Amino acid sequence: MAIRTIRLKDDEILRKKSREVKEINEKIITLLDDMAETMYAAEGVGLAAPQVGILKKVVIIDIGEGLIELINPVVVETRGERVWEEACLSVPGETGKVLRPEYCRVEALNRNGEKIVVEGEELLAIALCHETEHLDGILYIDKIIDEE
Repeated sequence: MAIRTIRLKDDEILRKKSREVKEINEKIITLLDDMAETMYAAEGVGLAAPQVGILKKVVIIDIGEGLIELINPVVVETRGERVWEEACLSVPGETGKVLRPEYCRVEALNRNGEKIVVEGEELLAIALCHETEHLDGILYIDKIIDEE
């Protein structure tokens, strides 16, 4: 495992769309492991592959309840909405208010190629939406709202 460099907001790779993972091979497993080590070292709660320079649909999340690994994640349901204060490892030292769903359900594959469903509320819902948007080249700073 290795700590990878986290790309910052001005890096053009963060604005590109990621490609679907066609085969879960040793490279993808290494990517998952490296992303986890990188995220924990940076004290984050989520990381998407584009943030480490890889345009693949791979996301990891840990809101303090254990590591969630998502390959080819798709948001299939959201409910409710609430304004949340967000931050991002690619936008260090900044935060902003973003309107997010209170509930989110995502379908994906795990590292064994098995279909999984992850449902989350509050912080997990935010992380699921935030990280999957990275795969489409969207950063939370694109969605900051002015509550006044």
